[in-house]
Amino acid sequence: MTKANGNSEGTSVHFALQGKGGVGKSLIASVLCQFFVSRDRALHAVDADPVNQTLAEYRALGVERLNLLKEGSVDQRQFDILMERILTETGTFVVDTGASTFIPLWHYLLENKALEFLSGRGRHVFVHTVITGGQALGDTLSGFDQVAETTVQRNLVVWLNEYFGEVKQHGACFADMAVYRTHREKVHGVVAIVRRNADTFGRDVEDMISRKLTFDEAVNGPDFTIMAKQRLRVIQRDLFEQLEAIGLS
Repeated sequence: MTKANGNSEGTSVHFALQGKGGVGKSLIASVLCQFFVSRDRALHAVDADPVNQTLAEYRALGVERLNLLKEGSVDQRQFDILMERILTETGTFVVDTGASTFIPLWHYLLENKALEFLSGRGRHVFVHTVITGGQALGDTLSGFDQVAETTVQRNLVVWLNEYFGEVKQHGACFADMAVYRTHREKVHGVVAIVRRNADTFGRDVEDMISRKLTFDEAVNGPDFTIMAKQRLRVIQRDLFEQLEAIGLS
């Protein structure tokens, strides 16, 4: 793991978890990493997706690859090594996990009471999950429900990804859905990835993601037009301000 230079007030751990693939989980992990670097936090970025290690492709973030899955189960040795680092090193850990590891990893965390143990040792633990509009709405809501049902802490950060459509169920927004009302005491905060003009904002973001560039690389590099850079700044500022507002700085 590489560290960004900077100060760290305590150690925080951010797990990106969602059982549905292709909904933007690695994107939010990369945004989290960029946010913490911008706040001068010492960053430890880990890609634990055994199938699609997308986060590790962001070379500017210095991501370490870690395979937590072995023959369909969590590799206890690898998980213990990760826990050891979280417990002995300072800084901010962002761990991106894969859809294939969602169920076994979450069960392993629960079985070992890992989240409670980390919290008891002074680590601030957050679980980030994505809910997206469109066809994946039901699956992503189910993933949120599964995590919220089994956690005992108010540590969930919900990302509403509107890229595939509005996050609405029978006309109700997320705050009015029954699943949110049931688990709202578990939700630390909500971050919205707002759907913008697909021909401008959408295309700029797709281009940035396809190149596996951070916002700063895209804005400061030669590959984007002046107005494209401006649109990317707008998106970056919006997401960072939301993260700041829910107290993740």
